Amino acid sequence: MKGDYQDLVDEISALLGAPATLENRDFRLIAFGAHDSDDDLAMDPVRTRSILTRQSTAAVRSWFEGFGIARATGPVRIPAAPDAGVFRGRICLPVRYRGIVQGYVWLLDRDPGPDAEALAAAMEVAQRIGLLLAEEARAGADLSRGFRAVLTAGRGWQQDMAVAALRVALGPGGDGPHAAVCVSPWPGEAPASVPGAAAVCVVPWRRAGEEEPGPGARGQDGTAAPGRQVLAVLVRLRGADPLAPAMTAISRLMPRAAGAGGAAGAGSPSGPGSADPGKGAAGVPAVGVSAAGAPPGGMTAGVSDPVRALPGLPAAWRQAESAARAAAARPRLGAVAQWSAIGPYRMLAAVAEEALDDPATRALLGPAHPELARTAEVFLDCAGQAGRAAAALGIHRQTLYYRLARVEQLTGLDLDEGEDRLLLHMSLKAARLHG
Repeated sequence: MKGDYQDLVDEISALLGAPATLENRDFRLIAFGAHDSDDDLAMDPVRTRSILTRQSTAAVRSWFEGFGIARATGPVRIPAAPDAGVFRGRICLPVRYRGIVQGYVWLLDRDPGPDAEALAAAMEVAQRIGLLLAEEARAGADLSRGFRAVLTAGRGWQQDMAVAALRVALGPGGDGPHAAVCVSPWPGEAPASVPGAAAVCVVPWRRAGEEEPGPGARGQDGTAAPGRQVLAVLVRLRGADPLAPAMTAISRLMPRAAGAGGAAGAGSPSGPGSADPGKGAAGVPAVGVSAAGAPPGGMTAGVSDPVRALPGLPAAWRQAESAARAAAARPRLGAVAQWSAIGPYRMLAAVAEEALDDPATRALLGPAHPELARTAEVFLDCAGQAGRAAAALGIHRQTLYYRLARVEQLTGLDLDEGEDRLLLHMSLKAARLHG
């Protein structure tokens, strides 16, 4: 399909005698023609950034849409704006199918520009591009529905049927290695496309102990009802670093969803006040989101281990969900957590789908004793070493001993006993996981 787009873009370039770029309606670069001009203005900062990063900012998108390109049915001329890094004017050919805009073809304007006959011929090619984009969008919608069905179907024959349907939708290589990504919480609808993703969908956040979303969690159209919801991403893995595609997808999603980056994609301006071409939206690194630091806007992501066959996707999704929960519960894990790196939360997620409600720890975990609960957790995290725990808490060792004595009084547990420590530690960690 990508080869078809490139051929059509080259055809437009030949018709109009200027290099063309093609973007989808989200301003994501799909194909671009060769630049062999000695004119320095042919590669202004806007176009350079577009080709290098394959995306632009929300401000750029808004600026171009202000010229009516989303409503236009014919070529639109856009003047130069040097202050915005647009040193040359643009000609935009809207790409439509059945009246709906599917994308845009961009060319650098010149004087004299292409005549009406050449522009009309180029618009006919743009219509052929519109058909391809519409077909690709329908295929993507089918994939998203199939992926969602796999994640929400009950176990047994329903899940088997959903997996079989997804395999057909994925086509050749559908049973190759994949990973699941959970981004939580997710505001609004699923994005139209995510780099490196085979499918994306929005699903309700599974409540503790549920195999699938409970009654009323979905609307009449089958999409997630208002309330807590997460984004599920299916990533096809390839290359020496198998999880690199998953990290690339996350790097595009989290800044954007947190409101930092806005729209993705761009074959035109890097926009009024262009960003560093080596960065994504709002200057966020384009690849390999750091797993360190606080989650942006409270958002976290979990990445499953790779799975070799599609029947393993439901288990991979549970891993991704648990990793996202762990990242939210334990900030030191960072905003992005891999299932393989969440330590005890792997076991807690498996054995404690519901928050542990042990009578011994119930009072300690209530709203009246947050400082005592934190003290007990830090003490146990420090392997019962009082000096380390007191230093981590910033308190005197005698204060630590006093608080631990209060914990023993509240719980009836003996912190000198290994099994009592294990029960308390599991209860504290499970409370974080399901908080």
